[in-house]
Amino acid sequence: MRRNRSEVRIQNRGEMKQRGYSAIVAVMILIFSFCSSLSFAEEKWPGVDESVVNKIAKEHGREAWEPLINTDQGDLLLFVFLVAGTIGGFAAGYYWRVLMENRSGTNRNRQA
Repeated sequence: MRRNRSEVRIQNRGEMKQRGYSAIVAVMILIFSFCSSLSFAEEKWPGVDESVVNKIAKEHGREAWEPLINTDQGDLLLFVFLVAGTIGGFAAGYYWRVLMENRSGTNRNRQA
């Protein structure tokens, strides 16, 4: 049984898509493996607080103290951002028309 040209083209396109997806997956695996090896540093890098702010505070005779709510440990900071984003999203959704309405300086509800 002979296949016509359109069937062959469709089959070739499918094979090309499969090769393309395989190449994309291979490149993504290489990128993730390279980036993950860079992200695990042997020693902790000092942040701005440790390297600049603490240095200047010590020069002026002040020492750092523990914060009341320590957001550096665990996922507390992520949770705080999640809650703030949720509240902001609900507020923006509730007042969507007020935020996006075109204001021309006239009140549409007034009768002329």
